[in-house]
Amino acid sequence: MTDKRAAVLDAAIELLGREGLRGLTHRGVDAVAGAPAGSTSNYFRTRRALLEGVLDRLVERDRSDIAALGGGNLPRTEDELVDVLAGYVMFATGPDALRTRARFALFVEATASPSLRRSVQRRRDELQGMGLTVLAALGSADPAGGSRILADHLDGMILHRLTSENADSDPRDDLRRLVRALR
Repeated sequence: MTDKRAAVLDAAIELLGREGLRGLTHRGVDAVAGAPAGSTSNYFRTRRALLEGVLDRLVERDRSDIAALGGGNLPRTEDELVDVLAGYVMFATGPDALRTRARFALFVEATASPSLRRSVQRRRDELQGMGLTVLAALGSADPAGGSRILADHLDGMILHRLTSENADSDPRDDLRRLVRALR
């Protein structure tokens, strides 16, 4: 991905996280990116293409963040997995809350758009594949089912932390119980 295209997508994510889907326009993205008018349209002709680009960029950044949280390696033990998951929850609801709000805005929009729902699911499947790999290596009896449960729980935990006033507790204990149950 070119630096300019990534900057446009990062601006779209910022705008989406701040203003929601209604605020996401090509012109608005150009303004946030500090790019000349029409720049976003050069990369993404339609709103749908822009949303697809945002989804891809979110997954790309998630992969990078997860790798960084795991020191570049997939977790090899339950404790390492719990630490990576807790780190991700804390990051997603703290320093990266804007991007998380953008992601959830897309999730909500996908409930009304079957084609966007399929796009979200394709990207979710990719991320769940990482969970499947880790859970299989840890000896899970059902790594595919466990990966889905883990992803669903993380989404719920993150949403709760973003929307609750008393959501500043360390998620490790809950995640540890979940990971043990998934073995």
